[in-house]
Amino acid sequence: MPSEAESEIVGLLARLRAGDQTALAELFARHRDQLRRMVELRLDHRLAGRVSASDVLQESYIEALKRVEHYFAKPDQPFFGWLRLIVGQRLADVHREHRAGKRDAGLEVGLGQGGPGADSACMAACLIGGLTSPSHAAQRNETLTLLEDALSQMDPLDREVLALRHFEELSNSDTAALLGIQPAAASKRYVRALARLKQILEQIPGFGPAEGG
Repeated sequence: MPSEAESEIVGLLARLRAGDQTALAELFARHRDQLRRMVELRLDHRLAGRVSASDVLQESYIEALKRVEHYFAKPDQPFFGWLRLIVGQRLADVHREHRAGKRDAGLEVGLGQGGPGADSACMAACLIGGLTSPSHAAQRNETLTLLEDALSQMDPLDREVLALRHFEELSNSDTAALLGIQPAAASKRYVRALARLKQILEQIPGFGPAEGG
């Protein structure tokens, strides 16, 4: 039996199909926090000050308004997955616009329905910002490089599961649906990725256990 939230979403989708654009605003608002975490993780940290997560979300909403009929052409896809795809495509466009001519490995291949894959540089920047605050720019840059190199060596699907579960805080079932894999496989990969992340952090100065502690 559908939950109350699921029933409300079905009702909003019915309104949207009938042409009520305010329904899209309500649906987008329901997922805004999740989509914001997605953008904050995947937006190139070098664009800070030029592009904000709010900018990307606003532009994505406008794009979603233009492409609603595309969703209803394939109504079996999860609406959240469709929104993530719209946001992911906008992120890719933003990166191309600001990094013209530069290779962007994190955006070359999308995984599942969720838009561009998690980029090791973006994940490293997120870890730096959330877990440590080196006092000198040189130290910060060195730590960032070490983290990026280590994360880039992870299996891309494991890295994506880690991004979705740990950084974007999605459920295991949502993660599995977005990536097109079984929930059991997603759970196994998440445990493996967390263990690998722990190993990586223990080898990075400033992240591992304090000496003598």
